[in-house]
Amino acid sequence: MLLKPQHLLTLKAVVRSGSFAITARDLGYTASAISQQISALEKETGLVLFEREAHGIRPTAAAHRLVDLSDRVLAALDDLDHHVQELATGVTGRLRLGSFPTAGVRLVPSALSTFVETHPRAQIQLEEGEPEELAAALGDGDLDVALVYEYGLSPRPWPDGLTHHRLLREDLVLLRTHDSGLSAQLPHLSRARWITSREGTAGARSLVRLCAAAGFEAAVAFRSNNYDVVRELVSAGLGVAVVPALGHAPSDTIEATRLAQRSAHRTVMALRRSENSNPLLAGMLDSLRRAVPVDEPFLHPAESACPDA
Repeated sequence: MLLKPQHLLTLKAVVRSGSFAITARDLGYTASAISQQISALEKETGLVLFEREAHGIRPTAAAHRLVDLSDRVLAALDDLDHHVQELATGVTGRLRLGSFPTAGVRLVPSALSTFVETHPRAQIQLEEGEPEELAAALGDGDLDVALVYEYGLSPRPWPDGLTHHRLLREDLVLLRTHDSGLSAQLPHLSRARWITSREGTAGARSLVRLCAAAGFEAAVAFRSNNYDVVRELVSAGLGVAVVPALGHAPSDTIEATRLAQRSAHRTVMALRRSENSNPLLAGMLDSLRRAVPVDEPFLHPAESACPDA
């Protein structure tokens, strides 16, 4: 037997008022509709809830007892309704954010700080990975939103069903020591030792294509996906490197120069499943946009907040 909460609420109101007509007026029903609900409840429970008299009704002891028993249930349902409303409006809930490491350092802390201020009761989970891993996790439903990147010279085929929100464009920056005596022009760096990311990564492919366009093949001496390591190797005079702007930090020993080639950039975007209806998504996307620096060299915030299909 599954009792209808509405019938229990109607019973409580009738017991309180002592009249079908008064209850109907208070609840916005007809007296006939109230009588039908009570009859249905009596049928469901097998209890006689009211004694019908010539001039009115009288609640039975069973009716009073059922009202007492249902109070906690109705209160729990009311509490459940309140929590459901909070979930629906994004007051509470859970959001799973994925990020590649560089954005995890430069963008995520500021974004989460802003988000927590406006959604203090929301639960946030943070995962780290490379773009292809994060895109797969989105498709599997393991993430709600992911920060990913795409090099101008190494575009990625994103899976169907994902919506892109462009956050910023980063210049690709040539790093060399101030006293290296090396040119800032790629065609003049054919004999330099190069430091880049792991073989097969988008960054490494981008460097290969940049150097090929400049007429040479880069002689790679060291590889690391950690831009702190790359900068330290450059600072030690062990080679030159091309890094995206988020991977650059001002240094007394390193000279940074923006590459002039048209495709020498990286785009950072937020991906989400197009059908994801998590009410926290809008707040997180807004927080991510606000986290993009607006006054740093080599960084260009997206002009529009509109998503790309």
